[in-house]
Amino acid sequence: MNYPLLLMYLASITLLISTPGPVVALVISDASRFGFRHAFRTVLGTNLASLLLIGSAALVISGLLSVNDLWLRWISLLGCVFIGWVACATLRSELAVKPAMADNAPAAPVAKRHYPALNGFLVGISNPKDIVFFIAFFPQFIGITTSAGLSLTILTVLWVALDLLILVAYIAVMKGGIFQRRKRVISILSASFLLFIAIIGFSYSLLEIAGWSS
Repeated sequence: MNYPLLLMYLASITLLISTPGPVVALVISDASRFGFRHAFRTVLGTNLASLLLIGSAALVISGLLSVNDLWLRWISLLGCVFIGWVACATLRSELAVKPAMADNAPAAPVAKRHYPALNGFLVGISNPKDIVFFIAFFPQFIGITTSAGLSLTILTVLWVALDLLILVAYIAVMKGGIFQRRKRVISILSASFLLFIAIIGFSYSLLEIAGWSS
């Protein structure tokens, strides 16, 4: 086992997973609005999406699957539409409720989204270009063992485990008193960030499709 390379991989994925993006924004929004259980089910959905994307990338690396660039662009476009819809639904719900006049005032009930695991999965899978990212990323660390198959298995298990751990840590942080008192603001900011990502991703994918077609 090449431990220095393994440690470099762990440091890299910790930074990549913890960096704010659509998945982190969705998890924080769900944790602030609906609590631990709901957000944890969202995390399970995003984790399954990561596993599927990594598995697809592994098949491409092994030569068992080919990637259609135009197909990925169209799926990315639809994924951005879904992310934007989730963000707009959250913003509409939060902005329709007047903020509490005092910190100890009871908040108005918020209707929970149905199927949080499915929503998490759809947001996590919404950018299939992550398959291309994993294709480029994983080969750099294949040398952690002498077997490519074993290395891919270890890399996948570590990614999924750290992904779950880091996202659950985000949920746990949201249970803190200061975050609970500002949960409406946090939810609005998270949803706004999610909407921003959706708009940028949609524009980028649309430009790519136009360039492909021309």
